[in-house]
Amino acid sequence: QLQLVESGGGLVQPGGSLRLSCAASGFTLDYYNIGWFRQAPGKEREGVSCISNLYSNTNYADSVKGRFTISRDNAKNAVYLQMNSLKPEDTAIYYCAAIHGMFSRCVFSDYEIWGQGTQVTVSS
Repeated sequence: QLQLVESGGGLVQPGGSLRLSCAASGFTLDYYNIGWFRQAPGKEREGVSCISNLYSNTNYADSVKGRFTISRDNAKNAVYLQMNSLKPEDTAIYYCAAIHGMFSRCVFSDYEIWGQGTQVTVSS
């Protein structure tokens, strides 16, 4: 069974940091692009960041550039999202997703495998 499991969410004050993890089971991430998405209450899901499997090229939404950093550790079969300088508007359920193929770049569409999500709440 192909599965992604997110962890690392929680409650943090504005300006704080969190590190989300996305662990894969049943498949190896070497052959997948990985994306992080989020969905806030009453809003559509949006792409936050993604990383390609070739050359680990990255892409970020304008709203998180300079604050979030995506990385992958193929040896651990995991992808991470370091989130710094968090704002209340970052509050959402965060999902990781995977798309199979060999890509030198990544975009926020056509993902095939999705995790269940982890809640991030930024509040004082």
